[in-house]
Amino acid sequence: MPARMLRAAALAALLAATAISSLKAEPQKPPTLDYDFFKSRVQAVFLQKRATHARCYVCHAESNNAFRLEKLSSDARTWNDEQSRRNFETVSKLVNPGDPDSSRLTLHPLAIEGGGDVYHSGGRQFASKRDPAWRTLAAWINGATLASPKK
Repeated sequence: MPARMLRAAALAALLAATAISSLKAEPQKPPTLDYDFFKSRVQAVFLQKRATHARCYVCHAESNNAFRLEKLSSDARTWNDEQSRRNFETVSKLVNPGDPDSSRLTLHPLAIEGGGDVYHSGGRQFASKRDPAWRTLAAWINGATLASPKK
């Protein structure tokens, strides 16, 4: 085959490869964690009384670990905006946006049989990923907002 034909074939292959690589999808950017969803829905999970467990808040209010929630004043039923913002900053460090299956916030209190990790001194708050409270946490990690349609 003449050199001119080889060069033309090589150029055609290079152009085809360039065109194919430009069609590949850009890597997905992780979703943004929504503060308003956190404040109204996620924090409610931390205060929710469960039949067989203490509320998350009981052990995690001013705890000495990575999941440290702000202490409520004696007459408060929820956190004020300043406290909620601090909770948001703290809890945001425990998640991998877009991936609840690898986030400490959702794995740590999940039963081992449901896919959770080995140790949580507060017991297994969620028997499975079907638990509505677990699903609320997962929705936030996946980028849910208050304007998102309910699933």
